[in-house]
Amino acid sequence: MMALVLALAIAAPARAGVALLRDADIEYALRQLAAPILGAAGLSPSQTRILLVDDGSLNAFVADTRHIFIHSGLVSRLETAAQLQAVIAHEAAHIANGHISQRLGNMRSARTAAGLGLVLGAAAAAASGEGQLGAAVALGTQNSAMRSFLSHTRAEESSADIESVRLLARAGIDPRAAVEVQQLFSGQEALSLGRQDPYVRSHPLTRDRLRALEGLVAGQPQAAPDATANYWFARAKGKLTAFQRAPSWTLRRAGDSPSADIRLMREAVAHHRNADTRRALAAIDEALRLRGDDPLLLELKGQILLESRNFDAAVQVYQAAAQRAGSEPLILGGLGRALLAAGRPGEALRALEAAQGRDGTDARLLRDLAMAYAQSGQAGMASVVTAERYALQGRMEDAGLHAARASGLVPRGSGPWQRAQDVLSAAEQAQRR
Repeated sequence: MMALVLALAIAAPARAGVALLRDADIEYALRQLAAPILGAAGLSPSQTRILLVDDGSLNAFVADTRHIFIHSGLVSRLETAAQLQAVIAHEAAHIANGHISQRLGNMRSARTAAGLGLVLGAAAAAASGEGQLGAAVALGTQNSAMRSFLSHTRAEESSADIESVRLLARAGIDPRAAVEVQQLFSGQEALSLGRQDPYVRSHPLTRDRLRALEGLVAGQPQAAPDATANYWFARAKGKLTAFQRAPSWTLRRAGDSPSADIRLMREAVAHHRNADTRRALAAIDEALRLRGDDPLLLELKGQILLESRNFDAAVQVYQAAAQRAGSEPLILGGLGRALLAAGRPGEALRALEAAQGRDGTDARLLRDLAMAYAQSGQAGMASVVTAERYALQGRMEDAGLHAARASGLVPRGSGPWQRAQDVLSAAEQAQRR
């Protein structure tokens, strides 16, 4: 709770940041790719989240000891699972080597509390925009303190390079991928400062550093490609590009997919974006036939049906996905959204509360949850959740208004009342600044 309060107190306005792409399939793929790296680093795969930033530039960074952020533009440019795992290994090395803790101490001593709060709030500062892959989360990347916090010293980078190669080797992943990624970044150095991607400005790259990395890799044994890892990388990249690139681009290239189910998934997204529901459903149904009712593909089918206004059918598909996926909060959130659209707020409330209990940082979920409370006659809870959503967006004036309203509607001293007080306190601190 204290970390959340700090984040609420000093989160940047959503309009000043960028957004996270929240998608159950992509996040599952990232977890599969990260697991061997995190295990090799002594980090818990269940406690360290890999999150995708909706930004076309080449960048990756860590903001605290539990989150690794990767820009969508980087994922789109990488060619193999090992390359993405090399990026994760480098950022995991910063965590394992204690660089984040050191910089947190430096930020405190430098009295840059605002920048610190932006970083700690990065994974929680939700934005309300509707992304095709999911809800957005604001990251206050325009703040100079944030940029200072994310910058790395050359000593840290050298340390992370060495450790990342060790992590890759320990995890049985070809360490040559680390050199391939650095070569991708090194081309940025010739550009003017304004044209460079953020990674170059925050992760100093030099020819000497690249040569040192090549020397490190030369002494490591090569590893054969991991077919399972390459499958999940191709699936994540395929879905990401299908939503972000023009449907015509996707349909021209879907045949290059490494497996039929990934090709069909990409085609389903492209047809859906072209408003051709019949062909989208035919493609996703064929993919499901090949994958044995994969819950993550079922979730995509539910999304297609929901956004095509086939609400009752969407509910059935989301229910099947939720049953197979267990506690996946993004799928539970989709189920709640479909139930709301179908006019079943009581059932929606149960699904959305379960999703919030597992991941309360999804702004779209908070919006839907507030709607479910309102439709169920719980105006006080609707105000509490709305206040939290606005606070996590950095819209502190709106958050304070809803928190004050909630304080008069829920029982004094109750858990919801205390949540409202937390938001009020954060709003007051923001106003004083």
